[in-house]
Amino acid sequence: MKSTYKLVKNYQAIVDNGRNHATVIDLTPKGDGESLGPTALELCLMSYSGCIGTIFAKIARKMRLAIESLEVVLEADRDKEDPTMRSVNATVNVKSPDSVAKLEKCLDFILHTCPVGVLFDNADVPKNVKLNVIE
Repeated sequence: MKSTYKLVKNYQAIVDNGRNHATVIDLTPKGDGESLGPTALELCLMSYSGCIGTIFAKIARKMRLAIESLEVVLEADRDKEDPTMRSVNATVNVKSPDSVAKLEKCLDFILHTCPVGVLFDNADVPKNVKLNVIE
């Protein structure tokens, strides 16, 4: 795995993954940026929601669960004194005809295997993840 950072101007940069995929990152206007992309920390949170969603979809398929819709919403708690995240609250909204018990089993597996989540655990960022089954 590889990533490259290339400064464009001011605080705008392009980060890539070495596999022909790239995104712009920037600071907010409050941080003297132009907000042309997420900040690196926002991208980190976005990676976590992407990891939860992708692995949920993958494990659900292996479990033969019927997923009609899936949305992962994360909110990080920060304060001015803390440069990172104090905690993360996540809601996994899923519409499925399958039982809540099966969907919870899928989510529980994900919370122990999502590599981005493991990084958050290793950084001692508390997380609260809830499953919301949509009728």
